[in-house]
Amino acid sequence: MKIKVINKSKHALPNYETELSAGMDIRANISEPIVLESLERTLVKTGLFIELPKGFEAQVRPRSGLALKKGITCLNSPGTIDADYRGEIGVILVNLSKETFVIEDGERIAQLVIAKHERAEWEIAETLSETDRGEGGFGSTGVK
Repeated sequence: MKIKVINKSKHALPNYETELSAGMDIRANISEPIVLESLERTLVKTGLFIELPKGFEAQVRPRSGLALKKGITCLNSPGTIDADYRGEIGVILVNLSKETFVIEDGERIAQLVIAKHERAEWEIAETLSETDRGEGGFGSTGVK
């Protein structure tokens, strides 16, 4: 599948690092480093603008290495970029560690996953089908 992209960043386009990768790393495109204190959040621009086909979305997801090693993750995760959005891709990062984190220009800050989706139509009903689980939620299927 081909996706139109405008790259106004100083960096190469995101790419898949391995044959079976689902996500592409996206990079910060900033003029100066951003200092992110403990529990602070910020919007980091990427310089990327995309045009997705109808029926697709781009999901912005955290990078596992940043989350594990530095406590940096994405809020609103996964963030959804709709097919009709034409603005710059931005990533909301939060520092969940106790240490200050400095975001540098070109740093890999998140992953972008392109995913197909369906549109639903509501069907008004008075009852729903029975299942073994029923109304159990929030850990109800685990071992007790």
